[in-house]
Amino acid sequence: MEIKKIKAFGTVSPTASLTEMQIERRSIQPNDIEIEILFCGVCHSDLHTARNDWGGTIYPAVPGHEIVGVVKNVGNKVTKLKAGDLAAVGCLVDSCRTCNSCKQDLEQYCLNGFTGTYNGKDKYLGSQTFGGYSEKIIVDEHFVLKVPSNLDPAAAAPLLCAGITTWSPLRHWKAGKGTKVAVVGLGGLGHMAIKLAKALGAEVTLFSRSPEKKQDAFDLGAHNVIISNDEGQMKAAKGKFDLIIDTVPYVHDVNPYISTLSISGTLVLVGYLGGLEPILNTVPMILGRKALAGSVIGGIAETQEMLDFCGKHNIVSEIEIINMQDINTAYERMLKSDVKYRFVIDMASLKKQETKS
Repeated sequence: MEIKKIKAFGTVSPTASLTEMQIERRSIQPNDIEIEILFCGVCHSDLHTARNDWGGTIYPAVPGHEIVGVVKNVGNKVTKLKAGDLAAVGCLVDSCRTCNSCKQDLEQYCLNGFTGTYNGKDKYLGSQTFGGYSEKIIVDEHFVLKVPSNLDPAAAAPLLCAGITTWSPLRHWKAGKGTKVAVVGLGGLGHMAIKLAKALGAEVTLFSRSPEKKQDAFDLGAHNVIISNDEGQMKAAKGKFDLIIDTVPYVHDVNPYISTLSISGTLVLVGYLGGLEPILNTVPMILGRKALAGSVIGGIAETQEMLDFCGKHNIVSEIEIINMQDINTAYERMLKSDVKYRFVIDMASLKKQETKS
């Protein structure tokens, strides 16, 4: 198999900055699509992986799983897209495709382990997978998505993670007309949850500790805002919500939010991985048939459904475009929540640097 070297941005250790490097991509196989990357969103998972916050990072690491680009070449068995089409790649580039989860279009829950767009196992090259902070990517057509032509490709990039991460639980727990949905946290995930829940027809409320975020929430489509550290407001919301999407990416107390669920309501964690503190109080759950659940991204069919829905309703992320060379500064700003609401890398900046050198 022919191997091609391309330019990318990555890191060689948890403490090293991201810098320019060369990575290997396989040659196109019969079912492959080669995509020239135009834009790549910057996710908190990128930062956590680069810095090995979750453990298990394989170095060198090249993050990026919110990818939008143009198809350059396709294998001879490809039918989904053709050269010149706008295409997208999210968090998955492969799965076993034979387990019960995969057969249900739930590749994100592959019982044999899905292959992540980065820090996964490249079955062709035998090395780790490298993500979208790079010039090109080659992916099996099953895991490549179509981008509606009316969407701004840069602002559509975060839909591939932030969008589907919130869309999947909204759909699974049947958010829509007549339902009351709350969102905890207004960031990359939270702002997408508000937009999507509103478009689905739900009554949408933001939980936030910051009163200054009220107007932003209303501008995004929220109907109400509850200041979560205001005991009076929280007490008034008791038993109100059918579904709560919790996007907070760090350990926090979920007990106050459980009390705001209606009978048979569910709080879904989509932002935080790890143990809960303080201890979860199960009393209101048992006495109200309330549930605490988790959800991760979505399968390929569901992600395409989300993109098509966004195309129909003209929904994209609120973004700030950066150059590839500014990624380390962007990471530091992300840690301070200093972005509204998603950084997106203009990958043309990687080529511009090549022209200068």
